[in-house]
Amino acid sequence: MNLSNKSPSDHIDKFNEAFIPTREAGLKRLKEFAPLAGEIYSNKRNFDFSSIEKNSVSALSPWIKHRLITEEEVIIEILKYHNQHSAMKFIQEVFWRGYFKGWLEQHPTVWSHHNDKLIKEYAKLENNRFVKESYMSAVNGETGIECFDFWCEQLKSTGYLHNHVRMWFASIWVFTLKLPMELGADFFMLHLIDADAASNTLSWRWVSGLHTKGKAYAARASNIEKFTNGQFNPSGQLVENIEPLIENIDHPLVSLPQLHQSIEKDAILLLTEEDCSPETSLTDNNLEVEILPLYLDKKYPQWIKPSKSVRSFSDTAIQNTCQRLGKPNAEERNNTNWTDTILETSDRLGTKNIIIPKVPVGAAKSKLRKIKKTLAEHDIYINEHYKNYDMHTWQYASKGFFKLKKQIPNILHQLGLS
Repeated sequence: MNLSNKSPSDHIDKFNEAFIPTREAGLKRLKEFAPLAGEIYSNKRNFDFSSIEKNSVSALSPWIKHRLITEEEVIIEILKYHNQHSAMKFIQEVFWRGYFKGWLEQHPTVWSHHNDKLIKEYAKLENNRFVKESYMSAVNGETGIECFDFWCEQLKSTGYLHNHVRMWFASIWVFTLKLPMELGADFFMLHLIDADAASNTLSWRWVSGLHTKGKAYAARASNIEKFTNGQFNPSGQLVENIEPLIENIDHPLVSLPQLHQSIEKDAILLLTEEDCSPETSLTDNNLEVEILPLYLDKKYPQWIKPSKSVRSFSDTAIQNTCQRLGKPNAEERNNTNWTDTILETSDRLGTKNIIIPKVPVGAAKSKLRKIKKTLAEHDIYINEHYKNYDMHTWQYASKGFFKLKKQIPNILHQLGLS
């Protein structure tokens, strides 16, 4: 039962005001939230009141995903108000994002398998009217499950959902609506302004029982009623006795590559939506760097474009970074043809020294991989380098989160944050 009598559209303006894709807006939100990151966050983080102002979560994910603000900056600000112990629940949530990225880096076949399956599931929609109708009801918010339909509209109209809502939504999609997990994960990728290949894909797999094999997450009406403060209670509408999904495929562990930043001359620094603070990884402050922004017009699969809000946030984040780094002219080039853009810039500047912070598994990495062969024919190679946070975090992300969790105090010390 929906006791609020409000539609998601009532909150659109406030969400748009909250999520401005600039570094300045991210830092402002961080400063507002930091005093709340201790006991208040720990006790209230699971509640969703469908309001940015009323919720006790940080809502920093859109800026962190694009690294308009970095994980280290977030932790530094939090520790101005709290000690590690009192803020550890929030600090752990920050590290979950790094865990997912590091885990997917070391199990890359999960991403390729997921996308192969996704293409097949979209094709099946055209050949199965029943599944197509069920899918369209879900993405149009017409399932008759009031909370799910509300969240669906909220997602499409604002580009954001509370993390607990994402878990409920995914569980209902997979176990109650019996829809393919891959289609649900892609629905999020196409509409969330903080959509991240690792966090999103692995979270859906975790809910479905594929990440932690044999352990799935059931959305329960009583839990939804409690943590929406009585706004919704889908009693009798959900499948709560669930069986985890299974897959008959192993995803081998792949060692992280050894990367060394060795730049002896001026360079072209590639800028993508994956890292809008690329300058923080450069060890030589005197290096003359040409910023070259590269834009993604589509997510995977290639024929599907993300929502306008997703594309707008990412593109504006890149443009804001160009302005901040003193390259205002760079923002005018909407470079979606990466090969030609890199070749033209290399020829114009007379350098083949192309650098970029390590690009994690996802759409940007897939596109870079496709163009590397052509660039190599021109004796141009893209040199990646780790950021300190990723280097210290990803090495502990080969298995479950507990392995990384135990190392958090040590990582904070190594990063000079303790």
